[in-house]
Amino acid sequence: MFRRTFWFTAGAAAGVWATTKVNRKLKQLTPESLAAQAANKAIEAGHRLKDFALDVRDGMAQREAELDEALGLNANAELPAPRRVAAIENSGDPKHSKNPKYVERSTYSYNRNEDH
Repeated sequence: MFRRTFWFTAGAAAGVWATTKVNRKLKQLTPESLAAQAANKAIEAGHRLKDFALDVRDGMAQREAELDEALGLNANAELPAPRRVAAIENSGDPKHSKNPKYVERSTYSYNRNEDH
């Protein structure tokens, strides 16, 4: 009698365990769950890529500092003054071709993509 009760209980426990395991797996394979898993993996990959980019940037800055020190470049040196641009109005005038008039601020645009 005890043997039958033991095997009946063991079979019922195995059935509950198997049913639970199959239901969990089915829930993992639903479209919503798969989409959530893919989104989580993409976010994780993005974080890894960001960390890699930051490490590369730090390494570049460190190497640049080493090269500056080795070459004797001063990082605090002043930048040269901005270049002056010859006024466009004087470019075709023969009177001003030898001595063009320079202006500090010109309306000339350096944007190559701008429509003229």
